[in-house]
Amino acid sequence: MLNFNIHFPTRIRFGRGKIEDLGKEILCYGNKVLLVYGGGSIKQSGLYDQVLQIFKDSNITHVELSGVQPNPRISSVRQGVELCKKHEVHLVLAVGGGSTIDCAKIIAAGAGYDGDAWDFFTRKAKINFALPIGTVLTLAATGSEMNANAVISNDDTKQKLGTGNPVLIPRFSILDPKYSFTVPPEQTAAGTVDIMSHIFEQYFSLTPGTYIQDHLAEAMLKTCIYYGPIAIAQPDNYEARANLMWTGSLALNGLLGAGKRTDWATHDIEHEISALYDVTHGLGLAVLTPYWMDYVLDEQTAPRLAEYARNVWEIEENDDIIEARAGIKKTADFFKSMNLASSLKEIGVEKECLVEMAKKATSQGPLGAFRKLEYQDVLNILQAAYDGFPYTGLVKQQELRR
Repeated sequence: MLNFNIHFPTRIRFGRGKIEDLGKEILCYGNKVLLVYGGGSIKQSGLYDQVLQIFKDSNITHVELSGVQPNPRISSVRQGVELCKKHEVHLVLAVGGGSTIDCAKIIAAGAGYDGDAWDFFTRKAKINFALPIGTVLTLAATGSEMNANAVISNDDTKQKLGTGNPVLIPRFSILDPKYSFTVPPEQTAAGTVDIMSHIFEQYFSLTPGTYIQDHLAEAMLKTCIYYGPIAIAQPDNYEARANLMWTGSLALNGLLGAGKRTDWATHDIEHEISALYDVTHGLGLAVLTPYWMDYVLDEQTAPRLAEYARNVWEIEENDDIIEARAGIKKTADFFKSMNLASSLKEIGVEKECLVEMAKKATSQGPLGAFRKLEYQDVLNILQAAYDGFPYTGLVKQQELRR
């Protein structure tokens, strides 16, 4: 295990009726709020009216930025920054899922910056200030409600880039699982995969001596596998929604990756897909993940992939490679069981764009740490994911490399 520093500053208010605490949380930072939300689902659920009533009862004034899209755009960030500066708001409140929260984070950072907020993503500027951020979570997926990261898309440049800084960590997050009851089955499935992918990126590591992190990760993966299908079949099952929501927060708050060299290659590749095609992030990850697992399987990585198969899927074989392959197939079958696509072709990706995506993904150098991926490796994974090749482990991998 490597040395690490860790801090969890977000105050979590979890459970039924916790929205009642919103007013006093906001008033810790001021009484002028920018309310950020998405396409109107919070109005249909009644959450929007609840929030406005709390504002009224607490003498909180607010301005609104609505219409934040999945894969949030820098254009929305720019609108929000302008509102913050014009109205001198004290806190940015995101009510929604990860896209809304990510947008709110960069708005909060941009409010104290004289240039364009996209500079934070092109390394022209460093984030060193942000207005206080609060969240009311409505979707279990990204973990943005408890971490320092944000990912934003730029339609003009066809880029989807991430940034992070501790000042972006929300001061408080309200997690009431009932607000995720109205999430449609396809989004619940994609959110479940998003959570699992965050865990995979930290679990698949060659860092030795991380027993506690690894077994926490395995427990979280089993939670997703158990409760994901239940939440899809029974949308108002509180137990399922609660376990998924809390797992989503814990999966990406720094706990699992502490003391480890983590990977993130699959996320980097998927960002290029959703930058061009605006696909749901979790859906893109569902397609890519089994092909990535299959491609990186070799003598060095087989023990960890086999451990995953044994401890998460309860597969018992006499050979690590055989166990690993079985675990990869179980993963792919699980994603399919939630009616998610299993090839890039199915989600509308065009074959002629694969080269461009591979080049962009590796433009800053090789990806990953579990196994380093160069341009040709990324292209091989994309080609396999496009064609929907079966998962055949080392044999297919060696064929692709020739």
